[in-house]
Amino acid sequence: MTMKMPNKINGNGLPYIERTLNLPALLEKKSYFLFGPRQTGKTSLIHHSLKGMKVYDLLDTSIYLALSQNPGRIGEELTPKDRLVVIDEIQRLPDLLNEVHRLIETRKIRFLLTGSSARKLRRGGVNLLGGRARTKYLHPFTYKELGETFDLTRVVKCGLLPSIYFSDDPKADLEAYAGSYLQEEIVAEGAIRNLPAFSRFLKVAALCNGQIVNFTNVSNDAQVARTTVYEYFDILKDTLILYELPAWRKSKKRKPLASSKYYFFDVGVVSMLQGRRFRPGTPEFGEAFETYLMHELTSYSHYISGETISYWRSTSGFEVNFIVGDHTAIEVKAKENLSASDLKPLRMLAEEKMLKHYLCVSLEPRMRKIGNVTVLPYKEFLEALWNGEFS
Repeated sequence: MTMKMPNKINGNGLPYIERTLNLPALLEKKSYFLFGPRQTGKTSLIHHSLKGMKVYDLLDTSIYLALSQNPGRIGEELTPKDRLVVIDEIQRLPDLLNEVHRLIETRKIRFLLTGSSARKLRRGGVNLLGGRARTKYLHPFTYKELGETFDLTRVVKCGLLPSIYFSDDPKADLEAYAGSYLQEEIVAEGAIRNLPAFSRFLKVAALCNGQIVNFTNVSNDAQVARTTVYEYFDILKDTLILYELPAWRKSKKRKPLASSKYYFFDVGVVSMLQGRRFRPGTPEFGEAFETYLMHELTSYSHYISGETISYWRSTSGFEVNFIVGDHTAIEVKAKENLSASDLKPLRMLAEEKMLKHYLCVSLEPRMRKIGNVTVLPYKEFLEALWNGEFS
């Protein structure tokens, strides 16, 4: 598989891709928390866009020990020239936030506080800076960011984590990430004690990707208590491995379901957890394509629009994959030639006359209009999405 490679190389020897998040612009007037799963590129983004800034990496044992013994040391080390400071992996030392709070108030220093999870911060009852810092999320690569290096086949096969998308052995790297690495990350949160049980659950949860979850079935299949299943799902959401997609409940002619669906944050990770390969033309490929588009919609919402994403399903069984805000319905079909039945759920929803756009995103080569439904090739849809045309 070949693809055009970018010219810029980061400190790890991997290509550097410009990210959508503009950290200098965000930090001009306000401090920020920046959260994202491991290996989404937070460190590379900081080194690339905040050159010359003072960085405290709490994965560095010497820095961690020094600040854990004396949080006030950070204030002693900062000079009047240090107007912007980065603390990487802040969840490792939540007590440091009291000192951060003091420095924001007394010395008007702005902080970028990064981490792979806010779970410890939220649940530890620590100082979350009382609104003095906003929150942003960093996701794996998007279509807009990859540009000419985007390759759908590679996306579905490898996922979009930066270190894996450009890896010369993505299978081995995915195995490491989805296996011991991901589970160790959860264990590091201090949230689970039974690793074998969590490992069984993780594989079962992956097979529920993009579906309404039957928690009793998951409990039986994973051989863990139902209450524990709920707890494990919350852990995956808190660590940003899983996103909950709520039901859109505003339709009136057809009664909607209220249950949520769940999507893993990266199509490569979920394929490895499932132990399946997503070959074109198979139902599994369609599920992967849907998961990928969920990622693009979530990234666009978090980076730019702030709009909610949901899905619609009637009690009679009609389902539309995504509803953006209260204006755009999106059905996803990994097909090169759509039939009338593929568009029926959108047509049923269009009868409500509540939304502005009814789109079917597919592998068809050209755009066409069928009644109220616009069939869009996926690249045309992604270009329009990131250009802000669906709002």
